[in-house]
Amino acid sequence: MAPHEIRLIGDPVLRQPASDVADVDSALVRLTDDMFTTMYEAAGIGLAAPQVGVQRRFFVYDHGQGAGVILNPRIVESDGEWTFDEGCLSIPDLSWEIVRPKQIHLVGVDLDGNEVSIEADELEARLFQHELDHLDGVLLVDHLDEDQQRDARRVLREMTMARVEAAGSGPSGGGLRLP
Repeated sequence: MAPHEIRLIGDPVLRQPASDVADVDSALVRLTDDMFTTMYEAAGIGLAAPQVGVQRRFFVYDHGQGAGVILNPRIVESDGEWTFDEGCLSIPDLSWEIVRPKQIHLVGVDLDGNEVSIEADELEARLFQHELDHLDGVLLVDHLDEDQQRDARRVLREMTMARVEAAGSGPSGGGLRLP
């Protein structure tokens, strides 16, 4: 069982910008280990701290040149355009074609305090941009045009109702708040 529950769209924690990481301690290292486990169990390639309810600027990933943790990441350069069908662990079972820069230069710090500088292309660049969005309170649906957002809200409402009914809560039960 995953150590953390992945927060789903509608959870307010996903809409709040995260605070910089000031210190690396054993609790943060344990949290990143747990986040890797949670990410792997969800079959993801990246997981940002807000997705597990932690308002700190870091994410874990495993793609391209291997696994890593990046604290206080930022993109210092981007170029090109690449359209790709993109999904999100916080919006399960849905994906949309999203246009993002094709190449990026990402900088940040690792858990040992070393500066990280990564030139990423295509899927790896998209992964980093997607996780950085989570740190800024931005979700995948924010990249959709108005018509796509309307359709996404309808589909998400239907999925939420199906989850509530499957849980036996009926229409007045819990569920997700939609954006």
